[in-house]
Amino acid sequence: MLFRLDTYQKGSQSSHEIRTIIVFFAYAIVTPTTATLFVNPSQLTPEAQENLKEAGWDVDGYENVIKRLEELGSKVKEANEEEKDTENDDADETQPKGEAKGKVLVDSKTSLAVAHALGEGHYHVARSSVADAKSIKNAAELEGFRNSHIRDGVALARYFAHLEEHLSGPEQPKWSEYQAAQVLERYRSELELFKGLSFTTISSTGPNGAIIHYSPAEEGSAEIKKEQIYLCDSGAQFLDGTTDVTRTWHFGTPTEEEKRAFTRVLQGHISIDTAVFPSGTTGYILDAFARRALWADGLGIHGTGHGVGHYLCVHEGPQGIGTRIAYNDTKLKEGMVLSNGITPIDSSSCRTVLIQIIVAEPGYYADGKFGIRIESIVLVRKVSTPNDFGSRGYLGFENVTMCPIQTKLVDPSLLNDAERKWLNDYHAEVIKKVGPELAKFGDSRAQVWLERECAAI
Repeated sequence: MLFRLDTYQKGSQSSHEIRTIIVFFAYAIVTPTTATLFVNPSQLTPEAQENLKEAGWDVDGYENVIKRLEELGSKVKEANEEEKDTENDDADETQPKGEAKGKVLVDSKTSLAVAHALGEGHYHVARSSVADAKSIKNAAELEGFRNSHIRDGVALARYFAHLEEHLSGPEQPKWSEYQAAQVLERYRSELELFKGLSFTTISSTGPNGAIIHYSPAEEGSAEIKKEQIYLCDSGAQFLDGTTDVTRTWHFGTPTEEEKRAFTRVLQGHISIDTAVFPSGTTGYILDAFARRALWADGLGIHGTGHGVGHYLCVHEGPQGIGTRIAYNDTKLKEGMVLSNGITPIDSSSCRTVLIQIIVAEPGYYADGKFGIRIESIVLVRKVSTPNDFGSRGYLGFENVTMCPIQTKLVDPSLLNDAERKWLNDYHAEVIKKVGPELAKFGDSRAQVWLERECAAI
């Protein structure tokens, strides 16, 4: 079996995300009796080399993988030819006569060079079993996600409270998008088990919020203004979990257009969060749940959510929620972790799309005006239902992101009773879990802000 160790979703990582992923570029070849890691030796510390040796791994240079694959392909060919020569009447009748039985399993995301090295007929292409295995988190990893998101919520509360005060005060100059992102990183760096960012912070104000994967430059990024919507998509790597959260704020007085768009995005977010579905359902099917509220206003959606790794890549497959055909090949299972977030497209401006993949992250992007997204991390869990049609068992989501959703941007007249209750219950949970941890920092400004933003509507 051959697989890559950098990321399952090869090609999905933007350049700024590559710089923040925890894993390294490598290939691995695993046989019934051997395991070989092909990696740049300079990336391995003496301790890592010793651990690999103790675990039974051989280490070879990254550049040698093609040569080794050619050798492996030749061995497979020889073994298959020997087996065909010894076929007799007692052979497995289900196997077509003369067909080679021995093959190398290669990941469907691997390169054409690998196929050429192994030789035609000597490999079988399939999704990596490694990706499938790590998509389902164990109990310790799931608990780590819960705890890391509570701590992350502390940093977010301190940051947004600080930003709001700075924008409302007389201090000049105001923060640029880049400066604000640095403040958020500083607050995160004070948290226990923090190891770095999970991707470069998308700190965007006004029309920049509608730009695909916007990343503010150190020089020349826009000044954040209280009269404009501010979208912040950020995350951190903790030893016990990876976070990815987007919240949209208005520090002045939002327009009716902004409030309506925000509320529709919120409704899509709630629809995914509260979904109950039979075991075996795919994210491709669930995607329609997120679209309904935005369709009601004639808006399209580009994507909904992506898988998330545990102290690994913030974008991790194969699970996801969206219209990608690949998402229809992966059944959601208990223990998977995804983002809940919709990425809608204004029907009058199809250029303004932001690709998101299972994080719950609904969004709306008005070209040249503003961007809106609400993104949280959800865990797939078993749920109890009055019935169990087909004896399949039913699943739902557990939201672990602990950061308020700004009610000032909500149009309450668009919410039904269940949606209003969801929002109030969510904020009560944020106060309950984040409040005590925030109190440890003695940040009264953030404490007041958190209580106000979590007030019931």
